[in-house]
Amino acid sequence: MNRKESFLKYQAQITQDPFLLDIKHAKGSYIYTRDNKKYIDLVAGVSSCTLGHSNPAIINAVKKQLDLHTHVMVYGEFIQDIPLRLAIKLADCLPKNLNCTYLVNSGTEAIEGAIKLAKRKNGRKKVVSCLNSYHGSTQGSLSAIGRDEMKKKYQPLIPFHENIRFNNFEDLKILKNDVSSIIIEPVQGGTNFIIAQKKWLKAIRKQCNNHSIELIYDEIQTGFGRTGKMFGLELSNIVPDIICLAKGMGGGMPIGAFVSSKENMNLFSKNPSLGHITTFGGHPTSCAAALVTINELKKSKIIDRINNKREIFKTHLIHSKIKNIHGTGLMIAIELENEEYCQHIVKKLLKNGVITFYFLFDKKNIRISPPLTISENEIKQACSIILKTLDKY
Repeated sequence: MNRKESFLKYQAQITQDPFLLDIKHAKGSYIYTRDNKKYIDLVAGVSSCTLGHSNPAIINAVKKQLDLHTHVMVYGEFIQDIPLRLAIKLADCLPKNLNCTYLVNSGTEAIEGAIKLAKRKNGRKKVVSCLNSYHGSTQGSLSAIGRDEMKKKYQPLIPFHENIRFNNFEDLKILKNDVSSIIIEPVQGGTNFIIAQKKWLKAIRKQCNNHSIELIYDEIQTGFGRTGKMFGLELSNIVPDIICLAKGMGGGMPIGAFVSSKENMNLFSKNPSLGHITTFGGHPTSCAAALVTINELKKSKIIDRINNKREIFKTHLIHSKIKNIHGTGLMIAIELENEEYCQHIVKKLLKNGVITFYFLFDKKNIRISPPLTISENEIKQACSIILKTLDKY
């Protein structure tokens, strides 16, 4: 049995047609396979490897933490230097009402915690989210996502979840006194990177204020420079009550967080206590990677260059088969003729040495979300390969 056969037999699969790259190592914007092929990575582990692969500062920070200790106690009992410094750093970066962090292991855990916190705050049941939204695959997060075909075979899910249309003002009439929270992605990550309109977010914020509803931002994909801002909320300056973070936060290491006010977070500690528990949340090695990632983004010009890099993609990706380019920052969706052709091109690009990906809900768009550190020359090289592939197929 060869390695691919073993992979397909012993590791659970989530599609019938995985890419099956056999990874040897990764560095910067490139992934290298065991058959000595080199790929330009335009996906970054789905917006996760913020500073590129094998970033030396991240590796050094993780190694340094490993020499001190790994896991020592369940969440919230012991003072650990790196997780504490990370929580302080997040408070420094976020609006003043988002000043207390609960560290978890992943994005879906952050969403679960945020939904619970909102219910604990106002004692209500109903959760509102958007059609074509994606928030995770665990029970609460899955209940909130906006596509029935992803949910129907896992029923019953958690009740009192309802979906509204993204950027639709009429649907906001649902926001009344029986709603606990509304979950919004500043940019929809599963559907060709549609941007939330500022006027729409402002109307949601007003309704939430009027009816004591907790506004939750899912910034699992938009956080940490991906949009050209440190956080997606800066695109509109409409501030939520709770923000959920993950993916790019860890620079390639597994971590998530939900952040709210100290007043809100204190609700987990009393009547009853242990309102939310995690064993490995805030693992010090992942926190070390996250702290380096944030510090590098803050002290460097990486975020300042994001929109320029987007323009390089746009100016070089001009082709009769490209119908449109959607998104913001380094969240780029290349719209092609149809779903079948898009899937065909993604596979051909892989053979030609460029890693791209699909969207969950709009499969005629190619997903591009490279490391934020990708160079201008690497962008031009990748675009050249994309154009040649479109010419040929």
